[in-house]
Amino acid sequence: MPDPDSRQNQQNPYSHLRPPENSCKVDNDSPYGARLLVQRAFKRGDLILPLVGRHAAPSYKTIQIGLNTHLEGSLTAFINHSCRPSAIIMTQEIAIRAWTDLEAGDEVTFFYPSTEWAMVRPFNCLCGAPDCIGYVAGAKYLPLSLLSRHPVSPHIRQLAGDVLASFSYASTPPR
Repeated sequence: MPDPDSRQNQQNPYSHLRPPENSCKVDNDSPYGARLLVQRAFKRGDLILPLVGRHAAPSYKTIQIGLNTHLEGSLTAFINHSCRPSAIIMTQEIAIRAWTDLEAGDEVTFFYPSTEWAMVRPFNCLCGAPDCIGYVAGAKYLPLSLLSRHPVSPHIRQLAGDVLASFSYASTPPR
């Protein structure tokens, strides 16, 4: 008789990985697919998770962490996009930090163009934020005036040019 856990692991190759200290969990009950939720409160700037994974070719499951470097693995595939993100990907630190205060049960989201220059699989945004960008294809396709309102990774600033160089992770998130 086949082991049911083995079958589940074949369907979800990351099911065996667990976030440290039960800080997060994957929720499969979202109308938009799986999502990552925090299980405890986090203050802005707190470490939610280290980015754990392996270097891989760009795909819809990877996060771009450098000019030519993408990371795939652990829980990154479950972190959804939002134009009003709750988290920020710290590519130099290889970590996910709270961009806003979070309560237990809140979803971990980040602004995909903050790390992605040109996405492998662009999509229509469904975040519902008043300042939603509409179509998410990567930083390359956004006006610098819009991109400069978000915390972006150093490799995106480098690719976008000096216009974004003055933006700091310490800036206040939009309300």
